[in-house]
Amino acid sequence: MIRLRGDGLALLSGVLLALSFPKFGRAPVAWIALAPLLVALARAPGPAHGFRLGYLTGAVSSLGIVYWTATVVVQYGGLRLGVGIVVMAMLCLALALFPSIFGLLVTAWVRALGPRGLLLSPLAWVASEILRANTLCNFSWCLLGYSQQPHPGFIQLARYTAVYGVSFLLAGVSAVLAYLAVEKRAGPRWTAALAAAVVVSAVWIHGVWLLGQPWPEAGRISVGLVQASILQENKWDPGHALENVQRHVELTRRAAARGARLVVWPESAVPFSFDDTPAVAEELRGLARDSSAYLLFGNDDRQDLPYGPYRVWVAAKMLTPRGDLPLRYHKIRLVPFGEYVPLQPVLTLGGRFTARLVQQVADFTPGEEYGVAEVDGHPLAAFICYEAIFPDLVRQFTRRGAELLVNITNDAWYGYSSAPYQHMAMAAFRAVENEKYLVRAANTGITAVVDPRGRIVERTELFRPAVLVREVAFVPGNTFYARHGDVFAWGCLAAAAAITAATLRRRRR
Repeated sequence: MIRLRGDGLALLSGVLLALSFPKFGRAPVAWIALAPLLVALARAPGPAHGFRLGYLTGAVSSLGIVYWTATVVVQYGGLRLGVGIVVMAMLCLALALFPSIFGLLVTAWVRALGPRGLLLSPLAWVASEILRANTLCNFSWCLLGYSQQPHPGFIQLARYTAVYGVSFLLAGVSAVLAYLAVEKRAGPRWTAALAAAVVVSAVWIHGVWLLGQPWPEAGRISVGLVQASILQENKWDPGHALENVQRHVELTRRAAARGARLVVWPESAVPFSFDDTPAVAEELRGLARDSSAYLLFGNDDRQDLPYGPYRVWVAAKMLTPRGDLPLRYHKIRLVPFGEYVPLQPVLTLGGRFTARLVQQVADFTPGEEYGVAEVDGHPLAAFICYEAIFPDLVRQFTRRGAELLVNITNDAWYGYSSAPYQHMAMAAFRAVENEKYLVRAANTGITAVVDPRGRIVERTELFRPAVLVREVAFVPGNTFYARHGDVFAWGCLAAAAAITAATLRRRRR
């Protein structure tokens, strides 16, 4: 019965974690999501049992958060429904490894330290998140702190710690709730509750204060964001290629008529080789000249080598009002199962099994350089799609002087699922971490403008053609996070390792 109750609590935490994120979840749920699991871990007979409880939580939460991957690999990867579900399940089971590490560590700490070990669990949670971001598929999708994007007062912590500090705060509240449930002594319970209230209040007060503070401005520019809403099945269809480009051209003229000085098209908006299709390249140069605007657009690059296979990069380019090309950026972080297939020998059964998914996406090449270009004398950087979920990648642009961040993406793959909403929430954190405006052009939405405090000041709806024109500021300078990176998260990992080593020595003695 004890084991069944523990399993039930772990499963409940998995459900609560999934319900912490959009579009079906709500941000307040995240504050209590880990508490049931922690109560179960406090009663677990050993670390192995804690590992299993963490795995249950991770598997259920991953299923509720990334369920949409099955649709993507079936509809656009050429896999059968059964195989697509298996691929999705494999991803969920892989992601569940990280909460299971959390469960193992916390159980070991509680066995050595008693209920006090629960209060150290935020260190283990952040350690598991930084490991997820830097190992396996580097798939740091929907880390716990991202759930709080709708509450800008709490996410200002990210300017120092990235999303990991917000995750730490949420895990800390759950830890205190679990501690109150298992600690019998009134004194320690009151102390823990009071300390949690003080910390949460301090973070909130600091965040609200920051929301009222101005940010430095080096200049302003009117930005036009184009959302042509091209369906994914039409995006690479040769029969629709010219029509797709013309839809972007028409919307660009509307943006220019409204005063846009910088016009941004989404990822892969131009399905032609810019270098090998002179007619298309000249039309785009002419559009920039006629509009007196900078034109930033998604357009992949290809290199045919005389010997060996060709190489393809997911790319972004920018034209000046004179028609020059000062920016050509190649995407550095590629999408697993979208632009490359991880663990191909496993997923293809040693090469015996192939699918259109593997054949089409396995040949993209990651970029190597962080491109920054000037717009009216101010540095700007663009990053592409999935790269928006990597804080350490985006801060590299700020360190190289970028005063405005541009994100171009194509979320048509995800339909009306939770993924576009999750993606938007994660991208907004990059504005806070770097104290920069973030402008985002998405093929089918969500296109948006995010201010340097992470507030979405204007956005579009999904699958509706739209032009969003907004004046934004160039914001100079670096935040603590932009300068120092993930020192907080790596520090949590180091602390978790040190605590584990200390508890092992204590048990041996």
